[in-house]
Amino acid sequence: MKLDGKVALITGAASGLGHGIAERYAAAGAKIAIADIDADAAKRAAAELGGEDRFIGVTMDVTDEAAVNAGVEETVSRLGTVDVLVSNAGVQIVHPLEDFPFAEWKKLLSIHLDGAFLTTKACLPHMYRQGSGSVIYMGSVHSKEASPLKSAYVTAKHGLLGLARVISKEGAAHGVRANVICPGFVKTPLVEKQIPEQARDLGISEQEVIERVMLGGTVDKEFTTIEDVAEVALMFAAFPTNALTGQSLVVSHGWYMN
Repeated sequence: MKLDGKVALITGAASGLGHGIAERYAAAGAKIAIADIDADAAKRAAAELGGEDRFIGVTMDVTDEAAVNAGVEETVSRLGTVDVLVSNAGVQIVHPLEDFPFAEWKKLLSIHLDGAFLTTKACLPHMYRQGSGSVIYMGSVHSKEASPLKSAYVTAKHGLLGLARVISKEGAAHGVRANVICPGFVKTPLVEKQIPEQARDLGISEQEVIERVMLGGTVDKEFTTIEDVAEVALMFAAFPTNALTGQSLVVSHGWYMN
């Protein structure tokens, strides 16, 4: 599948899953805005992909409406439009529910849900004007399933499914579709950070966290890879019809099957 000439805005793309998707989209011919709260990292990641005629770094705090609007306008001004939005920015915060600080609950939901809402709201007018567009949210197996200590994360990832379905209904008349990618555990810095945290909170070893908590439900005890997720992101972005709009796809080595 190809994205020749298409413009993709990817949040949280200076590293991890977002950067892997950017690399895959670049190979498929897309122009890309790497959006990240770390301005220097965004610019470095864009420069690594190639020249500024196709790849730019955009500073964006996805919880700040003004910053999101400015980043989308910069993308349109420099690259011409927005054809694909990948809302990928996210964090993980783990606590037992009864000990979950409200401020941290609000922070996580703001990054995942407010970020998806604000970036979509800013991109849709451009997609509607041109009569086409693809909105892709980075969900999780936790969009379908629950785990201890992750009440905020599970709530946020479930919420993305509903938001994508509404966009699919509203956007259909304008040629805009929406999808959610639901990866299992991918060994990104976000997951690496969780391993000692969960070992501490669950009172088990880090190896047990990996083998029992993270990979215990898979068919092969393998982590999902960034490349696995990037291929699904390319499929959703390049798919030529509305046949898959509103759908989510789990990428988890069999951890969750539906």
